[in-house]
Amino acid sequence: MTDAHGDAPPGRAANGAPRHAGGGPAARRERREQTREALLAAAERLWAERGIHGASLDDVAAGAGLTKGAVYSNFTGKTDLLLALLERFTGDRLGAGFRDGLHSPDPEPEPAPDAGGRTGRVRKAPDPQDGPRRIALLLVEFWLYGMRDYAAGWRIADWYAERRALLARDLPESDGIAPDDRAALAVALDVGLAFQHLLDPDRVPAGLYETARALVHPRTAPQSAGTLSDASARFPPFDDHSPASGIP
Repeated sequence: MTDAHGDAPPGRAANGAPRHAGGGPAARRERREQTREALLAAAERLWAERGIHGASLDDVAAGAGLTKGAVYSNFTGKTDLLLALLERFTGDRLGAGFRDGLHSPDPEPEPAPDAGGRTGRVRKAPDPQDGPRRIALLLVEFWLYGMRDYAAGWRIADWYAERRALLARDLPESDGIAPDDRAALAVALDVGLAFQHLLDPDRVPAGLYETARALVHPRTAPQSAGTLSDASARFPPFDDHSPASGIP
């Protein structure tokens, strides 16, 4: 286990791998970044599995192989760690994982029910490595945390507002609907459909995203209006092929 600053024993990196000699500023920055990333990864996993209130900062530190002091040397507390994890969602890794999960081929049609109304469908056990499911759970946890904690709620709301602004910045007005309102509708459709699809992919198939996209995409938009394909305007975790992306 590493110390409060994320420093591993001499000769070892924070992840246990051999470390080259040298302890200058560059090496310290690298170790600190490794510590921060380990804490974010542990928080992502544990908060999805147990909920934010079900996994303490002690649990997060232990899950990263660190002491609790390492948490406080990188984050001011649970809310700061939560917001850092939100920002991490804007990265391509999580966005791509959600996109791949949501836009995989639709499942086999559900068999017709028998005389007793039973279909024989067996619900699969949750896969802890399922990226889309994990991120959906985290988004729900963030929302619940923000609803219960006034100060955190405002900061989370600001984060959502920034994402909507990125979506709306180059959108034209369409059918009397302002760009800001269209961006809010796109996010609502993204989140709502994703949650329903992940819970019930048979009755809420991924193909509904195309229908949803048509509801918020301008009917007479010029060919050059596909500005939402800009990576900076994506609303995670629904990425390229979601209604909010504007990409066919």
